[in-house]
Order: sequence, then C-alpha cells, then structure tokens
Amino acid sequence: MTETAVLGGGCFWCTESVFLSLRGVISVTPGYSGGHLENPSYEQVCSKTTGHIEVVRLVFDPDIIDFETILQVFFATHDPSTLDRQGGDVGPQYASVIFYQSAQQQETAQKLIEQVQAELGVPVVTRLLPAQKFWPAESYHHNYYALNPGQGYCQVVISPKLAKFRKRYAELLAV
Repeated sequence: MTETAVLGGGCFWCTESVFLSLRGVISVTPGYSGGHLENPSYEQVCSKTTGHIEVVRLVFDPDIIDFETILQVFFATHDPSTLDRQGGDVGPQYASVIFYQSAQQQETAQKLIEQVQAELGVPVVTRLLPAQKFWPAESYHHNYYALNPGQGYCQVVISPKLAKFRKRYAELLAV
C-alpha cells in the first residue's frame, strides 16, 4: 500500500532531487497544481497568470517513511517563512504549499506547521490546501538535477542544498 503527497517548496528541480534520495519514496513527479488552467505549460506557469504552483507528487511507502517524516524533510529543505519565493526564485509559482490528500495528512501538516513556526520564531507562510488537480511537468523537467548536474542552477543552488540535506538526514537516504 502506498500514499501520495503533493508539496511545493520552490523550484521543483530542487524539491524533486531531495525526495528522490529518500528511502521509501517510490516515485517523484514534478508538476503543477492549484491553478485554473487545464494542462498548463512551464511557460504559462512562469507567466504568473495561471495560479499554479510548482510542486512534486511523491508516491511513498508509509511502512518505510511516514508523512510526518516527509514533512520534516520538506520544512528542513526550503524556507517556509518567505512568501512566494525561495532564494532568487521569486513569484507565486514558488509558493510553499502542502496539498493534503486526506484528513490525516491535513492534521499532520497543521501540527508540523505549528512546530516549525515555534522553532523559527517567525510566521510560516506555507499554504495548507486540499488536494487539487496535478498536472505533470514536461518531460525535460523530470529528474532534472541527475540529468543536468553541470548546469549552472544545479551547481549553485541544488548541489549545496543536497549536500546539506544528505549530511542532516543520512539515516533516511536510499542506498
């Protein structure tokens, strides 16, 4: 039995590369959710007019990794206190968001948001929204970091983030 999580924490290239590393995560698909346009393209989402957020859809085995642990990693690998931005990536498509798939996920996410806010001492702006239609991103976005490690954004933004993540969560990494 598997579960699904849909999370947005800035650029989906970063978020995908983090979650692909976790033991118990079966698949990670970058895409778009939360907007009003059917089957949006990357260019349309980047126009900031569709209402979509860059997200990843995770399919995971809850017997190996639970939703709470996934959210702990999520909050540790992006800044949930900045509205519609992660570092140099600015715009509503980079919002911090959890599209909960069940009442249990909603409850767990609300608890974690409160904990993170208490730890940070600043407001957490992560949106907690009910599940919405997920649109997979174009194929060239899938597994982007692994296929393009020499690309500038990957070297400057994703590689340092992954190194920090791997050090902090070594016990959760897939072999």
